[in-house]
Amino acid sequence: QVQLVESGGGSAQPGGSLRLSCVVSGSISNINGMGWYRQIPGRQRELVAAIAGGGTRTNYTDSVKGRFTITLDAPKKTLDLQMNSLQPDDTGVYYCHAATFENGRWFDHAWGQGTQVTVSS
Repeated sequence: QVQLVESGGGSAQPGGSLRLSCVVSGSISNINGMGWYRQIPGRQRELVAAIAGGGTRTNYTDSVKGRFTITLDAPKKTLDLQMNSLQPDDTGVYYCHAATFENGRWFDHAWGQGTQVTVSS
């Protein structure tokens, strides 16, 4: 069974940086894409950044473009999210996610437990 464990969350000042990491355990043979979601208070969970195609394809939500970078270290089976120029609106719980592409659609495969990111003065 695939397990995802996040680390690197914490507190930062506006303009600061944090780096989130997600370690993948178990078989990855059925994982076709991975990403970082976040839960902002009062809003639905949103996909922040995603990576697929062996790292050749990446997507970012508009609000983080130019500030966040998603990377995959396949040999170490780790997914990272480098977050720069943090803003208070980035505050929320961040989740590592693995997805499977079947029958022309994306399906949940595994979720991490979440890690809190707080940006405040």
